[in-house]
Amino acid sequence: MVALAAASAVAAGGQQAVATPARTAAAGHPATIKVAQFNCDISDEYPIIPASLAARAIRKSGADVVGIEEGGGEIPQVARALGWHYYDVRMQIVSRLPLLDPPAGGGVYTFVQVAPGRVAALENVHLPSSPYGPSWVKRGKTLAQVLAMERRVRLPAIRSQLRAAAGLRARGIPVFLTGDLNSPSFRDWTKATVGLRPELRYPVRWPVSVAIERAGFTDSFRAVHPNPVSVPGLTWPTHRTLKGVENFPGWPADRIDFVYAAGATTVASRIIGEPGAPGTSATVAPWPSDHRLVVSTFRVAGATPPTLITVPQRRVTRGDRVPVSFHSGSAGAASAVRIERLGGGHRVVVARRRLRAGAAAGIGAVSFSSAGWRPGGYAAVLAGRRGQLSRFPFWVVAPGAPAIVRTLRSTYAVGQPITVRIRNAPGDRWDWLGIYHRHANPLVAYYLDWIYTHSAVAGRFQLGTNAQGPWPLPPGRYSIYLLRDDLYVKIAGADFRVR
Repeated sequence: MVALAAASAVAAGGQQAVATPARTAAAGHPATIKVAQFNCDISDEYPIIPASLAARAIRKSGADVVGIEEGGGEIPQVARALGWHYYDVRMQIVSRLPLLDPPAGGGVYTFVQVAPGRVAALENVHLPSSPYGPSWVKRGKTLAQVLAMERRVRLPAIRSQLRAAAGLRARGIPVFLTGDLNSPSFRDWTKATVGLRPELRYPVRWPVSVAIERAGFTDSFRAVHPNPVSVPGLTWPTHRTLKGVENFPGWPADRIDFVYAAGATTVASRIIGEPGAPGTSATVAPWPSDHRLVVSTFRVAGATPPTLITVPQRRVTRGDRVPVSFHSGSAGAASAVRIERLGGGHRVVVARRRLRAGAAAGIGAVSFSSAGWRPGGYAAVLAGRRGQLSRFPFWVVAPGAPAIVRTLRSTYAVGQPITVRIRNAPGDRWDWLGIYHRHANPLVAYYLDWIYTHSAVAGRFQLGTNAQGPWPLPPGRYSIYLLRDDLYVKIAGADFRVR
């Protein structure tokens, strides 16, 4: 067993990397960590914005760990451009510090090692963008209409994070919540700020921000800059000078990008953006995104993680090294790490690594070669003398294997759910399935219905009343596409008919 606190960690790409604890004076003392939120807008629509520009903005901020939105499938490229070994495509996080994706996290949170053997949880969200509340206010909607829309559209999208945070805090684990909420804070829409901007017509207790703070989180920017009149902290939209890149003149500007914390002390909070932008403490030119970056500094002690095993990447290409990290809970509790192949209701052990007797409790790492493994579902298992302690699923794909989308049937009746199977998907956070008119180009045509795949590499999905669009589909010929990470980039597709 290799303890990260004393030796090395297996990095996300499979190489060995020296573990880098957060800045701390001594083991057990609170560490200083900088957490950032950045909707970096890496988009198929703007191919002139490379991951390196997003990395420049992050580097300027001095962040240790960053929650990213609109990463466009480029999370590994952003991490590499920063020279960082740790990233999580399922959570859209890049980090200078080791990450541990716990089996119980379910894509809602992951852990970052803030000090040797101690972690904090990270939650990263991107709430629905439309309808945009400040625009509704500007167009004359009533307060009741705006609040009803926010409770219907955005509040449900944050509930799983708040439930998970409550459980984590009950166990003494600090939690950071980063996100582009697409909704302002009630701390900014007050009687004192009414009239400062055209859309600020009346005070609003924006439901998402109220719910987050009621759950025990602190708005780190407002903790440092409590006066929204003198320090509005606007994060969207920006003015970009890149040729051919869209700006959003006339849209209501607001603070919709946040770093919240529970169980940590806020020390500082800054905004990084484009030259000439109001309220920025540092600038980068050219500025790549339509959002500014928010970075907050915290003092946090961290907590001992639960017993767990994790594989950094849920999609493994056969032949790659498979790094496995684990926390054994107590001395001698874990005796082995094994890899099981799943299928047909059976589990076959394809690799096993025994841990030395009496190994000290702590975060450790081993790695395996996947050469010769069949494509399909696998699990990493942390075993103890009394049986399984933890397991973590992942998927192995053959080199160059294309993504596959198939509908269960070629023809459906009106109102019948469309059942879809996917295989060899990228497994990014915001991969999605979209229904279009037959053979439509998603770059120019509008989707009819859609759902997220929740980072699945393989699985079965149904689109019906649960989909994000009008239902049922009328009779006609349609295509369903697997699209990349909140982009309109088609990865694979299948045709079907409704009659």
